[in-house]
Amino acid sequence: MKKYLSVLLLVIISSCLNDNSPDVPQIVEPEDFSAENEAQIIEYLNANNLESQKSETGLHYIIENQGDGRQPTSISNVTVAYSGYYLDGTVFDENTDEGITANLSDFIDGWQEGITYFNEGGSGVLLIPAHLGYGSFSFNGIPGGSVLIFDINLLEVN
Repeated sequence: MKKYLSVLLLVIISSCLNDNSPDVPQIVEPEDFSAENEAQIIEYLNANNLESQKSETGLHYIIENQGDGRQPTSISNVTVAYSGYYLDGTVFDENTDEGITANLSDFIDGWQEGITYFNEGGSGVLLIPAHLGYGSFSFNGIPGGSVLIFDINLLEVN
């Protein structure tokens, strides 16, 4: 009897170690889109005759109007009116009327960094590579690895 229990236990343990089982979640490593995104952003800028500034993180930004109010910090509450779209111009999200109000730390990394370059009343464009947006995996309908472009108006620093 002990022999059968030992064999059964060995079979159970070895079946749990089978990595090919459809019930065992597979770990998918994130893909680095940095070089591809940079090339896409440069191509977009050239095609639209735009000049941007680029931060050390890879964020491209265009300040159209600096604004003359307060400049937000990483912990500021801000109200931002925006339109978000892909490189092909397809809009995926926008709130251009009253804007959205939240703590800057609640936004994607590209907004957390980029919005601090403007003063209250300022406007411009953020060109956000995937690593500062939603990363290499799809999220709420946004394809993984996507460059995101936002026309922003910093309405208020609260």
